[in-house]
Amino acid sequence: MAKNRPQYPIGKLSLPSEITKTQVKDALGVLKVFPEQLKMLVLSVADKELDAQYREGSWTIRQLIHHIADSHNHCYNRVRWMLTEDNPLIKAYDQDSFAAMEDYTSAPVAWSLKHIEVLHYKLIKILSSINEKQWNLTFIHPETNAEVSVKEMALTYSWHSTHHFMHIKNALIA
Repeated sequence: MAKNRPQYPIGKLSLPSEITKTQVKDALGVLKVFPEQLKMLVLSVADKELDAQYREGSWTIRQLIHHIADSHNHCYNRVRWMLTEDNPLIKAYDQDSFAAMEDYTSAPVAWSLKHIEVLHYKLIKILSSINEKQWNLTFIHPETNAEVSVKEMALTYSWHSTHHFMHIKNALIA
């Protein structure tokens, strides 16, 4: 397992001040293929490797896969709230506390891989059907009071997918 891989293998998230239709289309492309790419990456990985840290001080690969499922589930719900409520205040969560729970440390990754697959099918279905006005709908994040738009969420979770995919890939090739 790699012990000295960077925390941000593709760089930190940096959203443009103006998000173009091309950037949104590219983000949807990443979100569409990510579940299959992740599944192929970890399909034959042994439990021993899944239970190793992917970088020094990190969660294990198993915890990371379960984190991706839960984080993307939050994305899916937040998008639905933005499309059905007026600028809702969303619920934040403590991802480190989630990662310390029993399901993250021992449950089969196949459960979260299937969850990610279904979530992404549903998320792509919704995002592919919304209009230009809906892409600009927002929620309020309680920790920062920032307004976050649907299109920012698409780019953020495209980055999140690639970011963690590279964590896992780097760990497995080390």
